[in-house]
Order: sequence, then structure tokens, then C-alpha cells
Amino acid sequence: MNIRKIFTLMVCWVSVLSGMASITWTEVEPGIWKGIVGTPEDYNLLSVAGCKPSEQGFTRLPQVALPSLASQITADIRDGKTNISIPLVKNEQLYGFGLNFQTVHQRGKILNLHVDHYGGKDTGRTHAPVPFYISSDGYGVFVNSARYITVYAGSGARKDSPNAPVAKDRNTDKTWSSRPYSDAVTMVVPAPGAEIYLIGGPTPMDVVRRYNLLCGGGTLPPRWGLGFTQRTQKLYDAAKVEKEADEFERMGYPLDFIGLEPGWQSKAYPCTFEWDNGRFSDPAAFVKRMLDKNVRINLWTNPYVSPASGIYEAMYPLSGSHTVWCGIVPDLAMPEARRLWKDKLEKEHVSLGVSGYKIDEVDGYDFYLWPDAAVFPSGVSAEQMRQTYGLWVQKTTDDIFRKNNTRTYGLVRASNAGANSMPYVLYNDYYSHKDFITALINSGFCGVLWTPEVRSSKSAEDWLRRFQSVVFSPMAMINAWSSGTKPWSFPEVADQVKEYALLRMQMMPYWYSEFARYHFDGIPPFRAMNLEPGFSLDSAVRAELQNSNLDDNPYLEAVTKEIKDQYMAGKYLLVAPMFEGETSRKVILPKGDWYDFYTGDFVGNGSTIEVTPGLDKIPVFVKDGAIIPMMEARLHAPAPGEKVDLEIRHYGKADGNYRLYDDDGVSFDYEKGDYSWRDIKVERQKNGALKGSISRPEKGKPDTVGKVTWKFMTKNS
Repeated sequence: MNIRKIFTLMVCWVSVLSGMASITWTEVEPGIWKGIVGTPEDYNLLSVAGCKPSEQGFTRLPQVALPSLASQITADIRDGKTNISIPLVKNEQLYGFGLNFQTVHQRGKILNLHVDHYGGKDTGRTHAPVPFYISSDGYGVFVNSARYITVYAGSGARKDSPNAPVAKDRNTDKTWSSRPYSDAVTMVVPAPGAEIYLIGGPTPMDVVRRYNLLCGGGTLPPRWGLGFTQRTQKLYDAAKVEKEADEFERMGYPLDFIGLEPGWQSKAYPCTFEWDNGRFSDPAAFVKRMLDKNVRINLWTNPYVSPASGIYEAMYPLSGSHTVWCGIVPDLAMPEARRLWKDKLEKEHVSLGVSGYKIDEVDGYDFYLWPDAAVFPSGVSAEQMRQTYGLWVQKTTDDIFRKNNTRTYGLVRASNAGANSMPYVLYNDYYSHKDFITALINSGFCGVLWTPEVRSSKSAEDWLRRFQSVVFSPMAMINAWSSGTKPWSFPEVADQVKEYALLRMQMMPYWYSEFARYHFDGIPPFRAMNLEPGFSLDSAVRAELQNSNLDDNPYLEAVTKEIKDQYMAGKYLLVAPMFEGETSRKVILPKGDWYDFYTGDFVGNGSTIEVTPGLDKIPVFVKDGAIIPMMEARLHAPAPGEKVDLEIRHYGKADGNYRLYDDDGVSFDYEKGDYSWRDIKVERQKNGALKGSISRPEKGKPDTVGKVTWKFMTKNS
């Protein structure tokens, strides 16, 4: 059977007060159907991202039929806007709608999906307002539009709804609510048409995987990108940067890349993209000396061009009508504008060995970005440019590294749908530790990466707690651009910080394999508990709730709660961060036996436990049968082709299996098939003992595995 078979499954004519619109559902990828309403705009999120579906990944997902709710999805076009309505059932929960910081459950929210700096409340104005959501019932909806989309996520009830709320007397009925039940999600797209993607499951995790694969699969960073990084203060010169790298080495703290903040440029805000001759008199020699220390250089910039830049005059006619900090805004929807910027960066940075960029201030604050009245020579509206500029800067810079067959890994302040395969991690200037963890959880719903970076702290406790969290995240980073902090800035916890920094390095084989699963199979490396089997409020759980006494089965009550302070890291790990002032916390364990990451001791099964780890530990738990491949503690990521000895840990009593990924760690050759998977197994022998094995390397494929030793963490297993 041709899995790309395109066929019309349904035509739904929807009668509305002022007109009529039709939806034709066509299967465009296995388990993904596209519906067209009205006349969608050619300029959209996926067209800007230029992503191609990862076809092979779909073959490893179960076959599904068109979700039955497709026949109930309605749409109409009025006043130049497209209104889409998707039905909901009672107790169905929603996840996604972009990078939210305070909430995981989104049902009942009203959101305006608008690229912006996060302002402290989940309103839809955020760094990645991805118009995609997942239902606990195992389907997803994605609207491919580069407009400011207003979402009523189960808010607002039609008078002719088949499941309309019942009127109640507020005077006498204690169940009266100012927010009555609503049985639909309504999305308002300010355009005369839209593309709607309906994504099947059957589980919420399958929905997320299909969405990620539609957008090209997740990014696969270079190995060094998963090491440790430090960003220096804004006016550091070459000598200070080198001294800082030497300090890391001398004190035994790992370091794979250093970020230079605005002072590396001759002028910034707006930017010249040119080295400051006073602070960096010989950039090529500086970058080479750093590479000789096994430390790469990442450069801060924003895309707004200073009048002092060498590309200002050529870029001027290719820029928007308004300036940002008195710098012109390149119209990156124009190939010539992209070429000018790429040539500048490649010639003066990448050709010297610079490893990547931190691209700042492409997200928002209306008072410094261009207004919606701005005009761009490409004809793209200011609104559309706002929604996609983060995509453009990622794609433009990534193209430079792809041309050189060298992977990059950097930071960006804005993103959107389609950027899943782009090698960037989101960050911002907000600094709530708890909200950072919630954002990390939500990032897994929307195809982006997020780092809970460490910048500064008022206490050693807060410093260590933040540092422990960042080690279990997509980018292990201290951002000292303002504070000047170092990992050892709080001497009383310096040893614990070093321990966790080295643990990050020891776990690199696990992290690298998990990012490979993200790339090839669409499985987010960091994700919500709601994506774990049996942990979503799906129809089966709802049925069990109706027939169960919660006093007898408190686990079911736990499943219904909003869990925004613990998350899954890779296939096997559950991470439960601690925050300043906490000495204990509750952790909800999914069904199945779970073990302590550090000791291998059994901790629980489908229960809520209270943990008191002490300051030195962040609580981490491991599934029964888990296999965690680890390497020796080291200060830098392995070089391409370097053999690395492995210690393979097994937890619990069950047999286990794991697939260890390998490639050269730096190039895009893996896209041509130059990679390998090694099967790791732990099986119980006839005498009751556990025994581990690893498959032989495939001939002609990458093989960086050296000596292998086994560590069975759970005693008396």
C-alpha cells in the first residue's frame, strides 16, 4: 500500500449566517489529513520553514483512520476572517498552543497567538506561539497560518450546541459558574482561508510524533552542543575569554563552547556584524586558539543592521519601512537580503571557525520591534513577518552551516511551527525557575527546545537548584553576560555544581541517542508526563474515573491534576526539580516500578511519593528495565571518530533494551545514511542473574564504542 496515497475522504459543507465554506480532508502523510478552508495564503509557517516531512519515521507509527470528529469540524469566512470550530467532549483536556510558561492544561483558555517576549502571563503572546494543540483523546489540530490567531480553547458556548451548558440560578445553586462549559475550540484566523491539519494518534505521544515528523523531525545537535556552555560578559575581550576557558580547564569544569555577548561587535543595537578591533584584533587567530583548547565560539547578534555596517547600503532597499534601535530590518523573505546577510556571516565568522549564533530580540516588545503598520518590499505584511522572523533567522544561519557540512547549535528568541529540525534552543530574559520548568514541559508539545538557563542567584541554594535543572535540559548553559557568574561563584556548592556538570558529560551517550530518536522518530527528548502511556486523561481513564472511588485509587486523581513541575527526560528518566526554599516535594510516579537514579533502590509504582533529597541532589527516577549508557567524566565532547569507553547502567528487575546511536558527531553525513544504531540488551539468565550484551558494529558504519562495562544498579534484582 502506498503510504502517501492521496485521496479525498470527506467533503463537509458548512452553512453559516453570511456564507458557506467547504472542508475537503486529504491524507498527506500517514495519519495526517489536511483540510482547506476558503483561500489560504501562500505565505505560511511551513512554507517559510521549508521543512520536508520525515517519511521514514511515519513507517514506525501505527496506522490510524481519520478521526471521527472530522465530520464535526466546521468553518466559515466572515469579514475577511476564517472561523474554525473543533468539537470537545466533557473532561477532554488540551495541551500545546505554543510555549506557555505557567500552565500545561489549556482547556478554557483564551489566547492570542502572537510572537512576543513573554510578559509573565500565558496569554498566547510568547516566543513560540505555535498554532498546534493535542487532545487527551489522542488527536491534534494544527493551523498553518502566519497570522495572529485568536483561540477560544473551550470558551464560549453556542446557543444551538448539541451539548450546550444548562442555565443555573446563581442565587441558590452552588455549582453555578461564571465560565459555563463549552464544547468546542474556536480559532479565528484573520485571513480569507486557512490550511487545517488533523493529526491522528492513537495516543497523545503519537500525535506529537506525527506533528514533529511532518515538520522534518527534531534537530540532531552536534555532540559538543550537548556539553556545557558559558556565556561571557558583554565587553570581554579575547584575552579575558581565553583566560575564562583556561580557568574552566584548570578547575576541572567541563566546557565545550563559549558565547560572546554584544561587545565582540564594533557596534551593537543595531549591529555591524563586524569584530571590534580593540577587543579582538585578530579574530581568526583567536578562534583558532580557542579551538585548540577544544572550546568553540558562539556569537551573539540581532539581525538589525547598523549604518556603520559594511552591508548597510546594499541592504537598505531590501529592508522594511521601520527601524529597530535605528537599524534597518532586512526583509528576509527576499532571497537577495538573505544572501547578503549569509555572505557577511560566512565570510567574517563561519569561515574562521565560529560554531554558531545566539540570535537575540526577534521576538517582541511592541515598543522596539516594527509596528503592524510597517511595510516590507517583499509584500509580506508586518504581522506575517513578526510571526515568522524567528523562522527566517534560524533558516538563514542554518543554511550557512549546511553549506559547509558542519552542524551548529545555538540560541534564538523566537520560533514557530516548522522549526522543529532547526538547531536552535529558545531562551528569554524572564527568570522564574518554576516557570522555566513548566516551559520545558510545554516545549515538548510544540516542536521547539527550551533551556532553563542559569544567570545569577542571591543564594548558593538557588544557584545549585537552577544548575541541577539545566543539566537535565536541551542546553546546559550559564549566561553570565550581565552578572559575570561562574560555575564556582558560590564556593559552598562549587563541588556539587562540578559533580552535575560532569554528570552532564557522562550522560552524553544517552542524550545523543535521545536526540537521535527526536530526529528520526519525532519523540521529544524533554516532555510532559501527559505524554507517558496511561498518564493522559484519555477516554479510558475517564471511564475508569466514573467507576472508581478516588479514595481507593488516588492514582487516578493524580492523573487528572495539572503536572507542571516534573517531566520525562529521554526514554527512561523522570526528573523532579527542587526549588529554593524546598526541603521536600511530592512526585507522581506513573504505573510500573520506578527506581532511584543514584542508588538503584525501588521507590514506588503508580503512586505519589514524598522525597527529601537534600541540597546535593535533584530527584531523578528510572523506569524498571531502564538502560542508561554513560561515558567517563571528561571536560570536552569526544572528537569525531574518537573511541569512548562506556559504562552501561541497568535499573530494576525487568529485562531491558536500548538503541545506542552513533555518527561522526559534527557533520550532516548522517542524512546520507552514515550512522549506526547498536542494540543494547539486558536479559535474565537461567541462574537468575542479569547479563548485558551489545550488538556488533555494522561494517562500514560509525563505531566510536570502546571498552564496555556493566553496572547493575538495583541490588538483589
